[in-house]
Amino acid sequence: MGLYDKYVLPRFINLACGTKQIAYQRKKVVPEASGRVLEVGIGPGLNLPFYDPDKVELVFGLEPAAEMRELAAVRADQVPFKVEFIDLPGEEIPLDDKSVDTVLLTFTLCTIPDGLAALKQMKRVLKPGGKLIFCEHGSAPDEAVKKWQDRINPIWKPIAGGCNLNRKIPQLIEQSGFNIQTMEAGYIPGAPRFAAYNYWGQASG
Repeated sequence: MGLYDKYVLPRFINLACGTKQIAYQRKKVVPEASGRVLEVGIGPGLNLPFYDPDKVELVFGLEPAAEMRELAAVRADQVPFKVEFIDLPGEEIPLDDKSVDTVLLTFTLCTIPDGLAALKQMKRVLKPGGKLIFCEHGSAPDEAVKKWQDRINPIWKPIAGGCNLNRKIPQLIEQSGFNIQTMEAGYIPGAPRFAAYNYWGQASG
């Protein structure tokens, strides 16, 4: 790991993913989580203040980057529910089959190298009747924006921690075996359009 990845990138992500506009998106989805929750890519813990403590029993925070876990641990100390950190990537979820009530996925699927494999792992650990809650940026429907996403992606990806601008989020979720129950989509106001198209909703396993 280089100096950029160790010292600069975690703070860049903490700032970029903590803007007012993105916090507004988090506020739409995170309070829907309940029971035993697996948050994939907990990062610096930006979702933690938005959980409803009356509905959450425990949050497993999956995060392979030690620098991100350090930032998240500070926020975890400020919430009234238990947070257990897991030092593994999304493709390797060390939980039992059918063991969590909710999987939460926010602004993470873009960075997982094998998004489809990770989603299949999420489906494996989700209980029958459980829910996948997602809020992800991805490929835009407007051809002009999509062309820019494709052009910028090779440059953007290495400086943004592996983030892909042009992933087809709904298709990935459905290809993994989830059934999307509700979904909304649109551009996040104030964000660069090439990185602003957002999908959010819920899916069942």
